[in-house]
Amino acid sequence: MSHPVSGLPVGRSLFYLVVAGVAWGTAGAAASLLYRVSDLGPLALSFWRCAGGLVLLAGALALRPRRPRTPESGRRRLLRVLGTGLGLTVFQSAYFAAVEATGLAVGTVVTLGAGPVLIAVGARLTLGERLGAGGVAAVAGALAGLGVLVLGGGTAEVRPAGVLLALLSASGYAAITLLTRWLGRDGTSGDALATSAWAFGIGAVGLLPLALAEGLVPHTDAPAQVGWLMVYVAAVPTALAYALYFAGAAVVRSATVSVIMLLEPVSAAVIAVTVLGERLTAAMAVGTLVLLAAVAGLAFAETREAAAARRERAAVPA
Repeated sequence: MSHPVSGLPVGRSLFYLVVAGVAWGTAGAAASLLYRVSDLGPLALSFWRCAGGLVLLAGALALRPRRPRTPESGRRRLLRVLGTGLGLTVFQSAYFAAVEATGLAVGTVVTLGAGPVLIAVGARLTLGERLGAGGVAAVAGALAGLGVLVLGGGTAEVRPAGVLLALLSASGYAAITLLTRWLGRDGTSGDALATSAWAFGIGAVGLLPLALAEGLVPHTDAPAQVGWLMVYVAAVPTALAYALYFAGAAVVRSATVSVIMLLEPVSAAVIAVTVLGERLTAAMAVGTLVLLAAVAGLAFAETREAAAARRERAAVPA
């Protein structure tokens, strides 16, 4: 049973998550362009992504008018900040390491595929959220679509070390999602902008040593292009997307969140074909359609359940 919190409606939360998933998918295309025109590595890019997102959100928080919010205890705020920050660091750094160890296709499928499974199990055990038969079918369909989309277009080599790193990355992602949902069930999940800013700050600190070892400053013959691409990565798939993600994930069921965020590889595939000139394969088309159908089905079920809960509350005498 979904338990929408007061404040943000379920429909708007679903929209925020869709925008976040699509925005996350554009990060891969921007990274591919960066790698073409500079020697910037994935860990250094991840560091600059966190650092840039922190700067942008700190500016947004400073300029935003102060609004009254539900008070939050110091212990709860510390759990939210440290939990999201550490989870984000593990999620990003382990994913990049998995891609390096076993390749982009396998690393992506294992990370994004294991995420919904871990989240569904964790939500059932810790939050009491049930998917039901339709939800299980939607998650299974989404995972099948992901596999066809990412693996169906070519060969891939599976290496155990890379798979373990991808599972570690999926665990970090699952921890963020479950923690955000758990804290948001009573409407005191905190400010999404502030949560994102703190997460990026902790992520930047954790990634800095790895980025320094890899090479922090890019060398390029196209500094203007590198500059605007890095600004885009920090602004859209980072500052904007994570703020929307934390806001929406506090309201929507955890398993639904995880499936909606599988829009990331769909968005990346569309950009690869339309912008980067890659060939559209039958596997890409089929995988995309299956994933979109699963996302639409879970989103419909989420809004229908929220509407039923509102009717139940309205029928209860004051």
